[in-house]
Amino acid sequence: MFALMLGGVIALQSCGGSTESKTEAPAEKAVVKTETPAAQEEPFAAGKKIYMEKCIVCHQATGEGIAGAFPPLKNSDYLLADKVRAVAQVLNGSNEVMVVNGQSFNAPMPPQVDTKEDAVAVINYVLNSFGNNGGTVTLEDVKDVVIKPRQ
Repeated sequence: MFALMLGGVIALQSCGGSTESKTEAPAEKAVVKTETPAAQEEPFAAGKKIYMEKCIVCHQATGEGIAGAFPPLKNSDYLLADKVRAVAQVLNGSNEVMVVNGQSFNAPMPPQVDTKEDAVAVINYVLNSFGNNGGTVTLEDVKDVVIKPRQ
């Protein structure tokens, strides 16, 4: 038994099991480098992730919403008129009637995210998706938005 174990240890060392091989990790560095350019290619990646998890069901993959039920985000005059209001609605939800591109929508929207950072991220994604060229909103812009307690 001892001879078999000793043979296994010798075999591992001769096949690269030495301590010199264990300290090198070039493959790990390559993985980190491949993730960085992807994040640079898509500056609104965090907001897109939130949109795909929270918003897509009502506002759809195209941002066109569902006629008569959920307002469009694509070319939305309501959205583009007040970016800070949009952040507040994502944080706190909305129970008010909205007139978007001349159509009224009154379906309640529950709060979608818990932090201003997430709200800014998803609104910036929406402002720059679906053909929108809405610029961006910053955390400084929304510093006075109050996050209401959840019920």
